Amino acid sequence: PRRLLGGIEAGGTKFVCAIASHPDQPIEIERFPTSQPRDTMARVGDFFRRAAREHGTLAALGVGTFGPACVKPGAASYGKILNTPKAGWGNHDLLGALRRLLPADLPIAFETDVIAAAVGEAVHGAAQGTEHVAYVTVGTGIGGGLLISGRPLHGRLHPEIGHMFVGTAPSALRESETSGACPFHDSCLEGLASGPAVEKRWGAAGRDLPAGHPAWILEAEFLAMGLVNLTAAWSPDILVLGGGVIRKDGLLESVRDNFERFAAGYWELPPLDQYIVAPALGQRAGITGALTLASRMTSS
Repeated sequence: PRRLLGGIEAGGTKFVCAIASHPDQPIEIERFPTSQPRDTMARVGDFFRRAAREHGTLAALGVGTFGPACVKPGAASYGKILNTPKAGWGNHDLLGALRRLLPADLPIAFETDVIAAAVGEAVHGAAQGTEHVAYVTVGTGIGGGLLISGRPLHGRLHPEIGHMFVGTAPSALRESETSGACPFHDSCLEGLASGPAVEKRWGAAGRDLPAGHPAWILEAEFLAMGLVNLTAAWSPDILVLGGGVIRKDGLLESVRDNFERFAAGYWELPPLDQYIVAPALGQRAGITGALTLASRMTSS
């Protein structure tokens, strides 16, 4: 039987499961909404058991999960979702649940979803040929995965760039930016610039706001502040901006313009259309990265 790679992109909105013989050539992909842990994990188990019957045996599994999560092997809480606002998932032992569903000796790489996306873009996408990669996703939340010399950057926990504090946007729309959407911090990047933050501020989802709406002036300023902070703190070779919010027409270009304004010529950087880029893999970055993490388990 074929020895296959498995991948899971465990997002706060949806789960993506895949099997592949090569990371960028999936044989089958299934997507389903993230519901309560028991129901969601039951669907994960069903997918991989059926895939094994139909296509071959899993050799390794790569997981990229929403956070915060403990991704430090050997830690008491390794493999668990931590203090997430996602209802029902706080302190859920995701890795333990997978080990109960799948063969106990299956090698599993456990990372954040944004690290998985960073790996996918570094190996197969827009960041090929670079050493220091920052992948930022702007959607239901804001997260960042950082690769330094190709390796995930972790400290005591993984970086949580969405919870960096940012200043007041310099636009004149002060009356509409005062209250953030983050339940933990009132003025962090996620609380001010995530999809729910846009909806809370303007009373409508971003997809329903036209490109010329004042919402996107603020959004571009807040995101540019966050990217300037990343440049100052970690000095990546490239910043890859993914997620549903950033796909709004003209927003990426406006982020670059504001970044140039805020950076004020301090850093020597590549042209900004090469430094702040969209993911070449699009919405496949996370699952491609998860499969890449699995492939590394088979060669280690």
